[in-house]
Amino acid sequence: MTREFAHHLSDIFRLFGPIGLKRMFSGYGVFHDGIMFGLIHDETLYLKADAQTVADFAALGLGQFQYVRQGKTIGLSYYQAPESVLEDIHEAAQWARHAFEAALRADASKTGSARRRQTTPTAK
Repeated sequence: MTREFAHHLSDIFRLFGPIGLKRMFSGYGVFHDGIMFGLIHDETLYLKADAQTVADFAALGLGQFQYVRQGKTIGLSYYQAPESVLEDIHEAAQWARHAFEAALRADASKTGSARRRQTTPTAK
């Protein structure tokens, strides 16, 4: 991923909030508040989807992120972001919120996840 693309993502998601990028396998994870809500592979942005949001991606004909492992095609719960996300900060914020909420729902459905075990309460 180019620095320009990384900078563009930070800029386009500014209404949503700060994001972080972490190298993962052959791409990058896109994080907000420690939760992965997107991924980048071959300079293409994919956003987290679940049962509540997958129809939004399907309605626009946006494809699921897939990879091949040991001869089998594996599909993840990430779908290609609409082009408008990379061009409009309001669209980007809306889609990022939906993807982040899907990621939160997925995280909440996991019991005993490593992320939860590592999280400690913050003092107020």
